Amino acid sequence: MKPIKSKAQIRAEIDEQINSYLSAGGEVKQVAKGISGHTDNSNLFSSPTSFQPKQQRTPVTGLIQQVEERRKSKTTSSMKRQPRPHKKLITDDFGEPLRWVWVDK
Repeated sequence: MKPIKSKAQIRAEIDEQINSYLSAGGEVKQVAKGISGHTDNSNLFSSPTSFQPKQQRTPVTGLIQQVEERRKSKTTSSMKRQPRPHKKLITDDFGEPLRWVWVDK
């Protein structure tokens, strides 16, 4: 099983990565509070479909009614189950089994 790192270990790894970046000549720029990396400063999560034009919906109520009518007509006429023969145990007067017979309902 893979060992789980603690928060202190993760912080230490991040500090090492930052120090190695800075020692290799990397530079951290200070950015003023409230400045965004986005050019228009809009909230990307406010409207998920803001970039796509609104699509027209296709009404399907007529199709749903046709499907429901077909389903009802199938269940009432052709989907009825025929009774199947089953075995019945024949016993004598004392309840002792004598034989099995096939019985139609």
